[in-house]
Amino acid sequence: MLASDVVVIDADERRREQIKAVLEFIDSDAIHLYGCADWHAILEKHERVQAVLLGHCDNMDALLSVFKEIKSTAPRVPIILLGDSGEHDGYPDEVKRGILSHLDWPIKYRQLTSALQQAQIYRDSHGERVVEPQKRSPELFRNLVGNSRSIGKVRTLIQQVASTDANVLILGESGTGKEVVARNVHYYSTRRDKAFVPINCGAIPPDLLESELFGHEKGAFTGAISARRGRFELAEGGTLFLDEIGDMSLHMQVKLLRVLQERTFERVGSNTTISADVRIIAATHRNLEEAIKDGRFREDLFYRLNVFPIEMPPLRERGEDIPLLVNELITRLEHEKRGSTRLTPAAVMALTQFHWPGNVRELANLIERLVIMYPFGVVDVQDLPEKFRVDASNLPTTTIAVSEPSPTPPTDYSTAPRLPREGIDLKEHLSKLEYNLIKQALDDAGGVVAHAAQRLKLRRTTLVEKLRKYGLQRTDETTES
Repeated sequence: MLASDVVVIDADERRREQIKAVLEFIDSDAIHLYGCADWHAILEKHERVQAVLLGHCDNMDALLSVFKEIKSTAPRVPIILLGDSGEHDGYPDEVKRGILSHLDWPIKYRQLTSALQQAQIYRDSHGERVVEPQKRSPELFRNLVGNSRSIGKVRTLIQQVASTDANVLILGESGTGKEVVARNVHYYSTRRDKAFVPINCGAIPPDLLESELFGHEKGAFTGAISARRGRFELAEGGTLFLDEIGDMSLHMQVKLLRVLQERTFERVGSNTTISADVRIIAATHRNLEEAIKDGRFREDLFYRLNVFPIEMPPLRERGEDIPLLVNELITRLEHEKRGSTRLTPAAVMALTQFHWPGNVRELANLIERLVIMYPFGVVDVQDLPEKFRVDASNLPTTTIAVSEPSPTPPTDYSTAPRLPREGIDLKEHLSKLEYNLIKQALDDAGGVVAHAAQRLKLRRTTLVEKLRKYGLQRTDETTES
């Protein structure tokens, strides 16, 4: 059940009613008001509580006692402290460390909305989760995230080749997710119950790569104090993923070609032949055909590996997948208990306009950085590192009150039955279409966001973020002090 109740604890009844009025203004689902002595019953059902707003008690000792009881009864419920400006510095360190955030009195609408969003993120990432048996294990990140046409094509190729034992060559720039594709091929193959063994051919010195792949016997070379199995033996019956195959030396290419042809190999320092029942998946960011012309890659090995090529598109060519990737990356961090955050639609739109030279790996690094910088917070465009805001100026910025007549957009593409011969700016077209539909819903609902959200089949908080994105203001927002 979604945590939705807000509990207000304050010794002053007048303050409680004022806080309730602000909460009703932002459409909170359920509001519970208590003094500092009669609040205990509500937290018995703390799984429904989104946040506790803790205000004034008779004295600091009474407030500290309430704080400790809340932490003891419902440790996952976030506490937001309410106090007069500058008062927070006087609270005990235990309270400062244990609260999610603090708000100055009198409460501002935007500050409270942001704090409650932060509380919901905190609850979502710290609550008990039920893992559905049909879903993949999150730590493997097996799923190819995205609905773009290029990712759909990759999924189709994986389905076609997974059930066979054909060698697969995955091409694409660094950071595009080539290992994700390799894991998909293995996961959906008949070898999924056996090992998936990856090795980066470019990260291991050439004189050690042979031992890593084929293993060695005791005394085969200086430092070989015991026998060791190689990656081919470890992957027996399963899949061996040779990442960055384009960086493999010509000497090792010859040895690998023999294994692919004969399906046998010997450990270093041994004459015993070992059979290899291993499926080979290779990947590279290099142009192997150019490397063949330059004499850096064997043509016969290329044809052995290139039985079934799959090319991963760069992230800049599938910007529509970025919102889904952002959600997936945040979910991974939450699953690993490393924190959480949320991005506003405007921030996500700015990310879709970045060129991403580091591809998905660069996006993953950015999300991890934002989780560290804004833990359980909401990240807007201005919160992004500067280089990711390069196109933020193209986002809609017009500010129009809901009570004003609907403006006529400069170019109304939404009525066009066909794609114009000269083409259109699709992002601009979709933004204008979304803007007009939101505007109509708000006008029909008399400016009541909750009612407009129902008409648009959106969550109220999602619609609020879209209002900010387009600079739309609710006429009742002027009541904010």
